[in-house]
Amino acid sequence: IAYGTDTIITRGSNTYGPYQYPEKLLPFFITRALNDKKVPVYGAGDQVRDWIHVSDHCAGIAVALLHGEPGAIYNVGGSSERRNIEVTRRLLALLGKPETLIKHIGDPRGASHDRRYALDTSRLQALGWQPRVPFEEGLESTVRWYREHRAWWEPTVQDAGYREFVARYYGRYLGDDL
Repeated sequence: IAYGTDTIITRGSNTYGPYQYPEKLLPFFITRALNDKKVPVYGAGDQVRDWIHVSDHCAGIAVALLHGEPGAIYNVGGSSERRNIEVTRRLLALLGKPETLIKHIGDPRGASHDRRYALDTSRLQALGWQPRVPFEEGLESTVRWYREHRAWWEPTVQDAGYREFVARYYGRYLGDDL
């Protein structure tokens, strides 16, 4: 309880799904591949991430809000760990794009970049919550959504501010393929 207000904190793992801004890994790679542009993968792509579909993340927050204990912290994760390179290859396969679009790049953060992280969701599971969307199913539906909603994301990736973001973070690796 903070300042007389009941509070609950939730911490989520990598959330994905429709309407996600194209700077995040999955929509960034999907939109680039749909435009036949290189997808930059740090190092060998061995970093491991836990993925959770947005609908499961929202459901987890709702369970914590409605049934959680004030002052508690609840981790909301998908229990679906994958190496970045595996996710990238699967995305390209779903899009019917060649793996030659993968461009392995140096990690600007070097050794400080997280190799693996995941969350212990047992406290939230004790309240009856479980993720329901299997990663493969969620990934397929996400890829389908971006394919079918180009009019939603294309103006963003053409925007000068977005293009500056891509140039700032990836320009030295991607050259003219921004």
